[in-house]
This record gives sequence, C-alpha cells and structure tokens, in this order.
Amino acid sequence: MVYVTDVEKVVQFWQDHLGARVAEINPLPDGSNNVVLKITPEVELAFFSKAFIAQYSPEVATNFPSLMFFSDQFNTLHHQIPGAGPVVDNHGQLTFNFADPEGNYFVVAKS
Repeated sequence: MVYVTDVEKVVQFWQDHLGARVAEINPLPDGSNNVVLKITPEVELAFFSKAFIAQYSPEVATNFPSLMFFSDQFNTLHHQIPGAGPVVDNHGQLTFNFADPEGNYFVVAKS
C-alpha cells in the first residue's frame, strides 16, 4: 500500500512511465477511491489517499514503504522514467532511483 496526496496524479505517472495497468478501483467510505495497479504479473501496488488513511488509520498515515523493484527491462525503464537518477553499481548490483510526482523515491535494480 502506498499513501499519496493525489491518487489520480500518481496513478497516471505509473501508467505513463512504467506501463502499469489498473487492476481495481475501489470506492472508499470518504468518497475517495483506492486504486490498485498491476506493475508486473506478480506485483500490484494499492494507492490510497493520505487524507483517507489519516481519518481511518491515523497510526500509519505517515508511513511510506521503501520499495526496490527488480527488472529485466532495466535500461528501457531508466530511459523512459522522467528524472530517473544515474545508474550506479551497488556492490555488483546495477540500480537507479526515481521519484513519483509527490517526491516519493523508489529504486529499480537490474535482474
């Protein structure tokens, strides 16, 4: 689960630059939607608005996961994600980072 300020904006970023597909849209009690994106056949991310989480689960409202994705499309992703950081060698593992539109950072490693 990823908590963001603007679910639609962040979801659009993942769709436009990482090829994610909407797997589910779930209406929530406050009128917002939870959007689940399929990142790969095995990986899904569920996006919730921070406002919803603050109201219904305030104890986790400020949590943000530290996520690393492994990809065999490493070079393609590095070129297609705007603002992707430089490729670095971390003890034999090639990685780069990127930020979503809200400044949340993620890492991609070459598989």
